[in-house]
Amino acid sequence: MKKLILSILLASIVIIQQVQTAEESILGYWLTSQSIIETKNCDGALCAVIVQLLLEEGVDPKSILDSKNMDPELQSRPMIGINLLEGFNLELDAKNGLKGGRIYNPRDGKSYKSKLRLLDNGNLRVEGCVLFICDGEDWQPLAVTLNPDGSHTAVLKNIPEGS
Repeated sequence: MKKLILSILLASIVIIQQVQTAEESILGYWLTSQSIIETKNCDGALCAVIVQLLLEEGVDPKSILDSKNMDPELQSRPMIGINLLEGFNLELDAKNGLKGGRIYNPRDGKSYKSKLRLLDNGNLRVEGCVLFICDGEDWQPLAVTLNPDGSHTAVLKNIPEGS
């Protein structure tokens, strides 16, 4: 009986660690083609907040507004702090994916049906879809540290060896 209880306990620990690893791997900082995004738990749902824009030297990120938003009242809000995802839960499916949510595209001010998938290389495939046509990009995971002076340092997590 003790062996059975011990086996169940060990199996439970392994399952809990796998769930935590999946959640941790989708939660965090990501490098996109134009920004750094933080994915996090927002009241039990996945959100993806823009924390930094990749801009030319000397351009104030706070000056970049959500000017293409379809809602005129939101066109004057700064891009920093915008949540790009809605409607996604935090549990990855058997294929390391999430479906059923929407993604906001600041480039055209529209929201699209979306799907996310954590790839074997650690990247997050993010797609927006219209009807059955999907397009997207791979977000690369970042390790972000807070420096003593209050600034942040970000480095890619999955840099291939020898690069």
